[in-house]
Amino acid sequence: MATPSENRLVIFLHSGEYAAVHEGLSAAAAAAALGRRTDIYLFWWALDRILGDKLDEPDFGPGREELALDFVDRHFPTLRELLDACRSTGLVSLWACSGSLAVLGKTPQALEGKVDGLVGWTSILERTSGVVDRISL
Repeated sequence: MATPSENRLVIFLHSGEYAAVHEGLSAAAAAAALGRRTDIYLFWWALDRILGDKLDEPDFGPGREELALDFVDRHFPTLRELLDACRSTGLVSLWACSGSLAVLGKTPQALEGKVDGLVGWTSILERTSGVVDRISL
């Protein structure tokens, strides 16, 4: 029988690209649907996207505007919808990296209502010790 740490999913989100964040949140939503606890650690540009509330409009970069329109027309969930679905399960937690927050020039007050907490690498390593399923995007 698996222990909670063995059955937990950890997602490290570094890239703030819409597709990468969408993929990470999709994996978290799938894990939560299976009853698995998921911790998402936000670094650099992924943290910047969350703090900047850039969650609604798909932006896939230059030359991919038609894909973004098709994405909306086909009713794929936005980042906000995925994030809300994850959070509503009570199984998905968001953690901001303290170093990334400092690099972005933001204060801990900017995190209010957006993440569950602020952690540094020592805490991240302790919290993820023994977790087998890890995704890095």
